[in-house]
Amino acid sequence: MTSVASDQPLASDPPIATQTPSRESGGAAVMEKAPERVRQPQRRYKVLLHNDPVNSMEYVVSTLRQVVPSLSEQDAIAVMLEAHNTGVGLVIVCDIEPAEFYCESLKAKGLTSTIEPEE
Repeated sequence: MTSVASDQPLASDPPIATQTPSRESGGAAVMEKAPERVRQPQRRYKVLLHNDPVNSMEYVVSTLRQVVPSLSEQDAIAVMLEAHNTGVGLVIVCDIEPAEFYCESLKAKGLTSTIEPEE
């Protein structure tokens, strides 16, 4: 296999984040920084609680607090009432992994829950 020296990076080469010195008219070296990749923010997901005609309101509130420890008593009551009155309540918005965990944990405790991407 032969190799050809070239100033052009190969398509398979990863981008190199280096600084290249160049000379300005005064003889001083100026460092030119290679463009940095901008990290896209990770997509967030809504965990939704659906109305539950089977379990008591107290059970739903206590289960919400067990599964999502960051919910206060008032927040859990608000989610339960929203689900009761409108059919669906927003539990939390988070990254995909915790959203899946919360959703599955609620289902395991007998509550109907889904996740969907945040708009």
